[in-house]
Amino acid sequence: MRIRAVIVRIARQFIHDQRTMALLVVAPLLVLSLMYLVFNGDTYQPKIGTVQLPAAITEKLTAADAKVTAYDTVEVAEAALADQEIDAFIRLDQGTAQVKLEGSDPSKNRAVMLLMQKTLQGQAASAGVAGSSNGQAVAPEFQYLHGSADMSSFDSFSPVLIGLFAFFFVFLIAGVSFLRERTSGTLERLLATPLRRWEIVVGYMAGFGIFTSLQAVLIAGFTVYALGSLMVGSFGYVLLIMLLLSLTALSFGTLLSAFANTEFQMIQFIPIVIVPQVFFSGLFDLESISPWLRWITHITPLKYGADALRGIMIRGEGWSGIALDVYVLAGLSLVFMLANVLALQKHRKI
Repeated sequence: MRIRAVIVRIARQFIHDQRTMALLVVAPLLVLSLMYLVFNGDTYQPKIGTVQLPAAITEKLTAADAKVTAYDTVEVAEAALADQEIDAFIRLDQGTAQVKLEGSDPSKNRAVMLLMQKTLQGQAASAGVAGSSNGQAVAPEFQYLHGSADMSSFDSFSPVLIGLFAFFFVFLIAGVSFLRERTSGTLERLLATPLRRWEIVVGYMAGFGIFTSLQAVLIAGFTVYALGSLMVGSFGYVLLIMLLLSLTALSFGTLLSAFANTEFQMIQFIPIVIVPQVFFSGLFDLESISPWLRWITHITPLKYGADALRGIMIRGEGWSGIALDVYVLAGLSLVFMLANVLALQKHRKI
């Protein structure tokens, strides 16, 4: 009977906690649906540029399901490669196939290299690819705009991972800590003082920001200098993006804590808020999923941070390459902070 009483009490708690019941049902279905849409998308089609190639090779590339774009000069193809409009371009230099890869994504590099090798295999010298007298094609020579043949998957994913870890832990710690300020009565006492609500929000952001900034520096420094992750651009820009990501996560976490009454309810936001951002952060290729789903990337702060970090660490981009991401992250932080001020105006004792 006593065990039965415990079972009944827990069952009643779940039944009356509609948020928990929804989490048990909706969150797994949401995550599984996202996994299905991401992993079960169309096969990635390499984007190949050509510079005055024989028609036979161009036709074979198109037949291999590649997106082929013809360019008149090497300079124009180089510009398209630098702007990430294509994954690689191919040209003939003294009868040898020269392939230049964009290089920042090892998975795309492998797809392009496999496609090129299959396309050129068996091409006779008379078709425009120099070869021996028996008609066997010479293997293409690969060059890299960014990275190298030794670039590892960790080098490609580490910019996304450090942004993800910084965002996730700051979001969680800030949300739970701010929630405790509310439930313990500290926030209510502050609201009773002459302090204005925007001053309270700015004070909390600055106070928490000191420690989140330290965490961002440690994560970035450990990844680059201890783990040896590829670092081409300025480490100062990496720190700037990490700090902005932490500030965005800090303001976002404190905002969502206004809609939670317990630490457990705060943690319930993770599968709804954090997990979708992981799928659309750049860890998985978004070009193979349905276009109607890609719009989600435009509202996920982590995507902007990951793009900027990857541009700095792998492609060596400067301010012009990351300016838009910086402005978006700063704007999102301000929006969340203003929303925090509005949320405090409706604050009531729990």
